[in-house]
Parts: sequence; structure tokens; C-alpha cells
Amino acid sequence: MRRGITATALVAALAFAATACGSDDKGGTSNGSGELSGTVTWWDTSSVGSEDKVFKKIAEGFTKQHPKVKVKYVNVPFGEAQNKFKNAAQAGSGAPDVIRSEVAWTPEFADLGYLAPLDGTPALKNADDFLKQAAASTKYNGKTYAVPQVIDSMGIFYNKKMFKDAGVEPPATVNDLKTVAKKIKDKTGKTGLYLRGDDSYYFLSFLYGEGGDLVDAGAKKITVDNAAGVKAFGVVKDLVDSGAAKTDATDGWENMMQSFKNGDVAMMINGPWAVADTLTGKQFTDKENLGIAPVPAGSAAQGAPQGGHNLAVYAGSKNLDASYAFVEYMTSVESQAQAAGELNLLPTRNSAYAKQQAVDSEIVQFFKPVVETAVERPWIPETGSLFAPLNTEYTKVLTGQTTPEKAAKATGDSYRKLLKDWK
Repeated sequence: MRRGITATALVAALAFAATACGSDDKGGTSNGSGELSGTVTWWDTSSVGSEDKVFKKIAEGFTKQHPKVKVKYVNVPFGEAQNKFKNAAQAGSGAPDVIRSEVAWTPEFADLGYLAPLDGTPALKNADDFLKQAAASTKYNGKTYAVPQVIDSMGIFYNKKMFKDAGVEPPATVNDLKTVAKKIKDKTGKTGLYLRGDDSYYFLSFLYGEGGDLVDAGAKKITVDNAAGVKAFGVVKDLVDSGAAKTDATDGWENMMQSFKNGDVAMMINGPWAVADTLTGKQFTDKENLGIAPVPAGSAAQGAPQGGHNLAVYAGSKNLDASYAFVEYMTSVESQAQAAGELNLLPTRNSAYAKQQAVDSEIVQFFKPVVETAVERPWIPETGSLFAPLNTEYTKVLTGQTTPEKAAKATGDSYRKLLKDWK
């Protein structure tokens, strides 16, 4: 993969260039008394209409502590943020001071030289308090380039009333899932599961369930096209072909959420980030109707992917001091506890789980052990790029355009072009 200039060189180049900037506003720093000033532009990639309001409110608390700092809040759609940040950083103009980065983006941005190392800065205050699995995604080549803000995994969301009407319990295995879906169809006329078909992140639980993975980073080996990968593609295809699940090729998030919230399906696979939106549905005006269980196990294992978001500082920021302080504030125990209480999002700090907001959240308490056993993705610069070819083949399998064998082979071939010298 072509690397950008190093973070140190990037900072020097941007400081020299009169037109370069880390944000569109005037920068600042701390004065002799240690008081922070200037502007911090923050790109938040959280969900509009639920998460964004809470994170914006939390960010406003930072300006109360530092009244001479202006936080310029910008909500950037998650699907656009990765490329938008890379384009701005490469151009040396228009990038934010701080970005909310999906965990897989962090090693890629660091590899390109777009992130400031945070070791020894206030951003990493009380670093020993972070969950080990959350901190793992923030490190690259021996340095720390981000601070974990939230961690997550996936479970199966289900409609308790529909399950009661059908006389079924949450499925423990994929075979159980098919049996449960058939009983739901027979008793209620509704489809059992909505399986999102345009995003292969939702495929990972099935891949792990068959004992597979995308790659083996330690051995530099492609594994998505081995026997377990082929079997996993077959499993999701069978769920659709058998009628146990319905799927889509486009606009999967909206279709999935509306189907579940309106009661057209009894189940969906999702994560804690979807809880706030789910509870706005007419099926869940009584929030007690929402049930969540571990993802069904496959023939080899039970596992869900580890996800989450980190906060990273742009290497070319004109206001590094305030940016470090902002990241520390947004990832503090108090800020994480507030997000847990208002959004049911999982903290990345161990001590935040002892706060009352987290203790009182049933969603946080459910997902904490799930996160502890979640499968880590490979923290390599190319991790985020692994999903584009997988998305294509996953959708083609679900919509009957290819076979599991061909899909696995095509994905593996794409990976070998992306990951040079890998087996």
C-alpha cells in the first residue's frame, strides 16, 4: 500500500504552508497560564437524530470547562467520512482537528501519516483504564494514534410479543434460527429474520460461526476463501432460500430498521448503536418488547465482530493542545457514562461500568460480556478495504447471482491483489 508522508513531516509541511489548515477556523493554543483557546473542529460520524444530539451536548460541556475554546461540531455521514477525511488530509486543507474514526480506519489513517501520535499527551490520560480489546485498535507500529470512545459487538434483536405469539424462544444456533423462523411464519404470517444484504459486516458472525475469518494477519494469509468461508456463504444463502430470512441489495439499513420497527419481521442482527432508533418504532413504544440475545452459533463456534469508534487527532491540526484536551474530555469516565445512560453505548473505560448510568442500562449490561468475547478484526491498514470486495460477493450470494464457492474465490482473489505477498 502506498504510504503518505510521515506525521512529523506532515505537521512541518503544513506549518510552513501559509494556506494549510487543520480546520477552517482560526487556530489557537494554551497561553502561559495553561488556558486553552482557539477552535477545535470535530467531525462526528454518529447517527443523525439520536446519537448526534447527545454527543453534541456532551461536547458543549467541554466549552464550559474551557470557555475560550470554540468547538465546531460537524456531523459527517458515516458512509462518507472515511474518504472525505483522506481527501482533505491529502490535500492539506479542510480536515478536522478531531475525527470520530471507526476502529478499522485508525490503522489506515495512521499508516498514511494523517494522525498525530498521542503517546505522552493529555489525550491518553489514565490509559490503563481502557479495556484491552478497545485499546488494541488504537495502536499502529508501536505508537498510539487514537483514543477509544465506544466499543460494540452484535446480537440478535427480537420482538418479544411475536415470539410469545409463536411460542418460541431466542435461537441459540443457526439451525434453531430456521426452526424459530418457520414457527413464526406459521403462527403470525411474518418473516423470521431481516438479514441486511448490502453490508458484509453483518456476515461476519456467520463467518466466525463456521470457524472462519477474513485473513490471518499473523501468518499473512488469506482465509476468507477456505472451506469455512465457503460454508459461511452457504449458510446465509440457505437462510434466504429457505424463507427464514428476507434480504435486500440496496438501502439495507433503512429497510431492515423499518421492517423490524413496524413488525414485518421478528428478528434482526444489530448492535447497541441501533437501540435508540429501534425504540422509536411502533412495535417498541413499550421498550420491554425489545429482546436481545447472543447471535446464533454456527457449526463451529459462536462469535460476533468487535466494533466501535475511536477519537483521533489530525496531524496537521493548528490547535493540537486543545484537540488533545477535547479528546480526553470526550473519552473521560463521565462522558462515557453519559453516553451509556442516554444512548446505551458501551464504554471503553473499565471504571465507567461502575457508574450508575451504565449499571442501570440493561443494554450495556447485556453487551458487556458479548464484547469481552467478540472476535477482533485484524488491525492492519487495509482492514477497512477488505469489505468492498466482500460486500459485492455477499450481496450476489444472497440475491442468487453467484454461488458460495465462486463468491469465496472471488473475494480471496481480490484480497491477494490488495495484500501484496500474502498467501
